[in-house]
Amino acid sequence: MPEEKDEILVKRFLEGDERAYNEIVIRYRKKIYWHARRMLGNHLDADDVTQEVLIQIYKKLKTFKFNSSLYTWIFKITSSKSLNKIKRTNIKKFLSLDNGHTQFLRTNVDIVKTFEDKEKLNRLNEILKDISARQKEVFLLKQFEGLSYKEISEITGKSIGTLKANYHFALQKILEKMKNEE
Repeated sequence: MPEEKDEILVKRFLEGDERAYNEIVIRYRKKIYWHARRMLGNHLDADDVTQEVLIQIYKKLKTFKFNSSLYTWIFKITSSKSLNKIKRTNIKKFLSLDNGHTQFLRTNVDIVKTFEDKEKLNRLNEILKDISARQKEVFLLKQFEGLSYKEISEITGKSIGTLKANYHFALQKILEKMKNEE
């Protein structure tokens, strides 16, 4: 039996069919988790954000207007929740006098293709910890989720020019750190 389109699942849910929500969860739970995991860098925070996102989807699905795809809407929620978690963590670090720092970069390559084994992916995750939350968000949505700048713009509410700059700076930082480690 072929998968139902997201729009049909949303409509079924709005008509009171709770199984439709369960199908949405099955379809998107792993994608939510892995996007949050890449943004946050650890399992516990990603798991917390995943639960928060699923709860918010359940509560807010009745307000979904079909102005974008369900996928885009869910990633917007996931990005927002992940960024909020990062901000809360950064505030805690700041209050504990554990200050971090951000740097900027420059070039354009397909990073994901260069990270074919787990060791390199782990190294990339370590490097991503030093990138600003906004730059990391754009980089992850573009490289790991394969979204276009237009789709990322719908998720983040940022202009395509700003997104391109954030992606560029994230990529430069990654390449710079990789070069310094070699």
